[in-house]
Amino acid sequence: MRYDILGEPLPVVECHLASGESMITERGAMCWMTPNMKMETVGGGLGKMFGRMFSNESMFQNRYTAQGGEGMIAFASSFPGSIRAFQVSPGNEIVVQKAGFLASETGVELSVFFQKKLGAGFFGGEGFIMQKLSGNGVAFVEIDGHAVEYDLAPGQSMIIDTGYVAAMSATCKMEIQTVPGIKNAVFGGEGLFNTVVTGPGKLILQTMPVSAVAGSIRPFIPSGS
Repeated sequence: MRYDILGEPLPVVECHLASGESMITERGAMCWMTPNMKMETVGGGLGKMFGRMFSNESMFQNRYTAQGGEGMIAFASSFPGSIRAFQVSPGNEIVVQKAGFLASETGVELSVFFQKKLGAGFFGGEGFIMQKLSGNGVAFVEIDGHAVEYDLAPGQSMIIDTGYVAAMSATCKMEIQTVPGIKNAVFGGEGLFNTVVTGPGKLILQTMPVSAVAGSIRPFIPSGS
């Protein structure tokens, strides 16, 4: 499989598959393809289906296979930003924001990734449930807005407003922490929780998460009568 990522900040990835090669996507991200691409809807087992549902993805996956020669299929981002390609392999797994997975080669496996502190996680919002990508193959991930990357050394941490974590190496540790001080939490305007990511590993942050955009425009939307 070879690919081209085009058109930021409204990106699309065009994937060119040899005959018999397949790709998967979870939420109908396909935007165009050649006629020889065959589509199949698959579940992958009840446990995996419910795991995808909890991470805000469809319970089913769409598998596209090139037949009778080279095929092309394109997957578009659902929000202004960028699409990043990750080479997933044993020992090189990544964790991505829920609904961040766009498409991948069929050797990539998706599973739900929970925060360790369930109580704080439930109140922490966007950072609680994420997806872990493992196995072998190239995976494409959506980034909301501009992507900013950091390489965290062992023990090095970053405090992040919840929702701004786009992806990280599976070697990183993530926790949800409350904002210290009642006055800061109530009047600071930054919410009640922050995400703390500790290395070693790569951390990718996004500058315009959908949740933040929705919160910004909500006051300007007329309420129903």
